[in-house]
Amino acid sequence: MSSAADAVSRISQGISGVPAQVAAGRPTVWTNPARHDAHSALKQHQFGIEDVNAAAARWGRFAPLLVRLFPETARAGGIIDSDLAEVAMPLKSTLWEGRPGRLFVKMDHALPVTGCIKARGGFYEVLTHAESLAIKAGLISPGGDYGVLAGPPARQFFAERCLVVGSTGNLGFSVGVIGRALGFEVEVHMSGDAKTWKKDRLRRCGATVVEHEHDYGNAVASARRSAKVRSNCYFVDDENSIELFLGYAAAALDLKRQLAGAGITVSAAQPLVVFLPCGVGGAPGGITLGLKHLFGDAVHCIFVEPVAAPSMLVQLASGLEQSTSIYEIGLSNRTAADGLAVASASMLVARSVAQLVDAIVTVDDAELFRFAAQLHAGMSLRLEPSAAAGFAAVTPYSNSVGYAGRSPTAVVWTTGGALLPDIEFESILNRGRAIAAQPKVD
Repeated sequence: MSSAADAVSRISQGISGVPAQVAAGRPTVWTNPARHDAHSALKQHQFGIEDVNAAAARWGRFAPLLVRLFPETARAGGIIDSDLAEVAMPLKSTLWEGRPGRLFVKMDHALPVTGCIKARGGFYEVLTHAESLAIKAGLISPGGDYGVLAGPPARQFFAERCLVVGSTGNLGFSVGVIGRALGFEVEVHMSGDAKTWKKDRLRRCGATVVEHEHDYGNAVASARRSAKVRSNCYFVDDENSIELFLGYAAAALDLKRQLAGAGITVSAAQPLVVFLPCGVGGAPGGITLGLKHLFGDAVHCIFVEPVAAPSMLVQLASGLEQSTSIYEIGLSNRTAADGLAVASASMLVARSVAQLVDAIVTVDDAELFRFAAQLHAGMSLRLEPSAAAGFAAVTPYSNSVGYAGRSPTAVVWTTGGALLPDIEFESILNRGRAIAAQPKVD
């Protein structure tokens, strides 16, 4: 069967689970029919709580090194984490529409060094690779002082090796920053929708940027090919990386600590509802795994995707037998949320969260700009469109479930924006204000 005929066949047979409104590019709340209770799903899961704890322990081992490489992390002891900020009135009433419970922002858009959530995954994978190389070379010993990896002998050792990654922007920047800080050569393949300023900042840190006209999938494929033909080269595989996934999962422990510090109890009567922007899936998938291990069915994990690029929704709705692209149902993948502009979800992540994610909400680009402007006016948050996605999903999802008799705690996880150039951010704000000034059409 030709590829075109195969695509037609799959649309008519294997993708029937995708709701018509999703295929039409309309905002949708999709409740995951395959979700199991957390105990049952996690009992057979390939990653246990011990894997999440091991990732957190590795972060701890590298804290002294991160302090040496990035002095701005010294105040937090080399820990890569963001603040948990409560949304106060009157903004809360606008976002939460008078519901009981509390509303927070997990501000990964302002993570130290990179200003984006990809530091959790990109940094973690590069550090894991560096640890393995350094132990084998005798530069460090397990449990020793990892801070020595900032010294000249280690930098000279890493300079003979390279890292390659495909990205829409933020993952590439995170890999570039930590890779170059350690001394690695870094090559980043950037998709056609990647912003020019993201490419420029990569070049400034010494990374080689390879630009592509086409989408994220093509950039990743090109990066994979490049890594295969180069010696001493390591490919950071955003689509299939266990290390990226577990680096993100450790963030659940950070949130648990912060919620306890805020006096938040998580239970069936007081559920935790977390809104997670989703591109290829690594960050929201890893965080979901960690949260489900910690809170079980008392946490509801909601992925949020653009209407033009709902790759995880399409994959989960169509089944896990083979990778499914949004192009197969006629969607364009054209969205201002460049960090979420992914045509096909990670199959590793899709299979990992298929029974764990509670729902997926798709949102229109206009809402991303509107909420970016609103959150700047109300809380001085500096968000790129991708990072505002979670806010656009709060009301549609909350209206769909109702929370009858319950007092939820909602957390909107932001993903990037703190390092936006002023001219880029002003453009986002101006567009958001213009959208907010338009009368709403039902």
